[in-house]
Amino acid sequence: MNAPAAFDRPRHTADAPAPGVHVGRPLPRPNAKRLLAGRGAYVTDLKLPRMLHAAFLRSPFAHARITRIDVEAARAAPGVALVATGEDLARLCAPWVGTLDHFKGMKSPPQMPLPLDRVTWCGQAVVAIVAESRAAAEDAAELVEVDYEELPVLADLDTALAADAPRIAPDFSDNICFRSVVETGDVDAVFASAAHVVDAQMTFGRHTGVTLEPRALIADYDASEHSLTVHHGTQTPFQFQDLYARHYGIPESRVRVIAPDVGGSFGVKLHVYNEDMAVIGLSMLAGRPVKFVADRLEAFVSDIHARDHRVKARAALDADGRLLAIQAEDETGIGSFSTYPRTSAVEGNQVIRLIGAPYRMEAYRGDLKVVFQNKTQTSQYRAVGHPIACAVTEHLMDRAAARIGLDPFAIRARNLIPDDAYPCESATGYKFEKLSHEGCLAKLRTLMDYDRLRADQAALRPRGIHRGIGIAAFVEITNPSPAFYGIGGARISAQDGAVVKITPSGEVRCLISVTEQGQGTETIIGQIVADYLGVSRDIVRVITGDTQVTPHGGATWACRGAGIGGETALQAAKKLKANVLAVASAILQARPEALDLVDGQVVDKAGGAVRISLAEVARITYFRSDTLPPGTDAQLTVAHHYAPRGYPFAFTNGVHGCHVEVDAETGLVKILKHFVVEDCGRVINPLLVEEQVRGGVVQGLGAAFFEECRYSDTGQLVNGSLADYLVPMSCEMPDIVIDHMETPTRDTELGAKGCGEAGTAAASAAALNAVNDALAPFDALLTQIPMTPARILRALGTF
Repeated sequence: MNAPAAFDRPRHTADAPAPGVHVGRPLPRPNAKRLLAGRGAYVTDLKLPRMLHAAFLRSPFAHARITRIDVEAARAAPGVALVATGEDLARLCAPWVGTLDHFKGMKSPPQMPLPLDRVTWCGQAVVAIVAESRAAAEDAAELVEVDYEELPVLADLDTALAADAPRIAPDFSDNICFRSVVETGDVDAVFASAAHVVDAQMTFGRHTGVTLEPRALIADYDASEHSLTVHHGTQTPFQFQDLYARHYGIPESRVRVIAPDVGGSFGVKLHVYNEDMAVIGLSMLAGRPVKFVADRLEAFVSDIHARDHRVKARAALDADGRLLAIQAEDETGIGSFSTYPRTSAVEGNQVIRLIGAPYRMEAYRGDLKVVFQNKTQTSQYRAVGHPIACAVTEHLMDRAAARIGLDPFAIRARNLIPDDAYPCESATGYKFEKLSHEGCLAKLRTLMDYDRLRADQAALRPRGIHRGIGIAAFVEITNPSPAFYGIGGARISAQDGAVVKITPSGEVRCLISVTEQGQGTETIIGQIVADYLGVSRDIVRVITGDTQVTPHGGATWACRGAGIGGETALQAAKKLKANVLAVASAILQARPEALDLVDGQVVDKAGGAVRISLAEVARITYFRSDTLPPGTDAQLTVAHHYAPRGYPFAFTNGVHGCHVEVDAETGLVKILKHFVVEDCGRVINPLLVEEQVRGGVVQGLGAAFFEECRYSDTGQLVNGSLADYLVPMSCEMPDIVIDHMETPTRDTELGAKGCGEAGTAAASAAALNAVNDALAPFDALLTQIPMTPARILRALGTF
């Protein structure tokens, strides 16, 4: 059953405000036509005068000592301007360490742009070559001679955790980057007395972002002014302004980072990469702009990877199927370093704190080990930790339902935190303002036409057609407060800033610190400014992604664009509206409170009669201020900064349903349809929310069925190309049906939370449960993601 289009149904509940002129409406993105016409301005498109190109010689070994580097032949090659080693860049760049203070006991080796004496993963950049063209640089790279002495490789979790394992760093006592235990209640006693205990051992494969635009930057150092301009395809320009300034000793005011159009990020473009940091130094050494674009093969061994978890978990329930406790042990491999500055521990930390999040329970224990390996680094990727926590929780719930004889919907309805129980706290210590699990579950059942699907399933099984239905509830972290990074020492802002101004022609410009990567930030900010200022969306221009132009802020990550950036824009627009009405009242000799600004016209609030246009107010303010009464403060530019207060996070929630058909002879899975009911608070633009959810679902299903970075025993990535690494294609994706609840946060006037990770958070969990439901007649069970045909056949005992 198809859900009606978002704009055909009411967009609000009793708790949510009705749509405004623009907010709450499914308006298209203003930049969509420009991008579709091929007029996007990406870093890969930029060409600066005198620009050089960088290429990197990479290690063929996962772990080896560098005994000799000979670059003389490369330096003499045609078109080569510079060849640099780790020692050359170490003279310019201070090392970095990917730890945060609030992760007690966390450790990681120091990193440099290029290694000095040892390589620690296959594909690590060793030598940089800068030339007049990328082709010339790559040709010269083949002339570099490097001698290596191979060292033992930490290729998997068991090897790395062994007591006699070689250490990732010589002075470390073990290979554990970070260890954490979260515990509530008497877990052991609850399990000892429980009527039912179900357990699982689950494995989650590595995968990576495969962004449409690869990582790219151009560094342009000007020695005459000791200044640096970096054109960078990134989510967080202010973060990199700070890092480049501190590590290269350049005053922050002289570092400018410009993030133009960004072709997808998903967290991949949040982190410091060795090559990116090296390019800054290469521009300083060469005295010219230097460009680096990671090609697809390089991306597979240098972009951060995601997931790579092994989880043992069990759940205790009473005789009626009520959840009493969960215990989970998560071991996750992160590569040879913790990424900087956000670390590689946040993913695992969120896994053990989100397990069981939708449900009531009296006891919980989560034990996390973050483990070094000789592999590409892992770090924060779309829905950080959420898919792991959700899959573990929801797999246990399905196991419990089967053990007790309950329907999957029934056991969840029995255990979800009731919608009238808020505010409340999870067993792991997360504070929830207000969620809507019960409402979402009920709406999903109707959306799926669940009873009909079950009837069809039963009718088809005797004919050898095996269909499965899986559901998965989730809680999503959005709008992180200053406590998220601030207490750990990372200079990553939790606040955002906006400058909104009226131009002399009466148009509106909003310069804001949240950034655009294709998700529609500019669209929703424009809608908010238009509504709360009182103008048409058509005359609002939103400018993002330039540290020299926009005010300082955290930018876009963790679904904070609408909730934090949107509130910033709202308050700035309200300030500016008050200023406009103050000037208009002086011109009209009326009281400001008697006036309003509606569709770009100053009107009488009581009757709506038009008194003066915004354009005329601007004209008088800018060009005939001499006609204003003495003492008139004619300010048509305002600035506002906002950081979250109140709850540490604006948690959102929802539930997924997945319907699949499994061919028991081939192990192939056809995804028939996927359903999502989500609650992201106040919906600013339902069209963009649904685009975000659909995109997230595709990434979640990619992890569930296709995507996995596979390594050999010697630490070699064996499928590092799009010929071997599978990503979901449109023909393999089902119809994705979406519906909404709206539970606005009361921490902000806007009421918006986040939605960018809602699709990814639970898609793979619902798919796993659906496949296992289809295989139930065979008494087969999958506990590993991705669910490849070979793994399905192995579970069936036929492979």
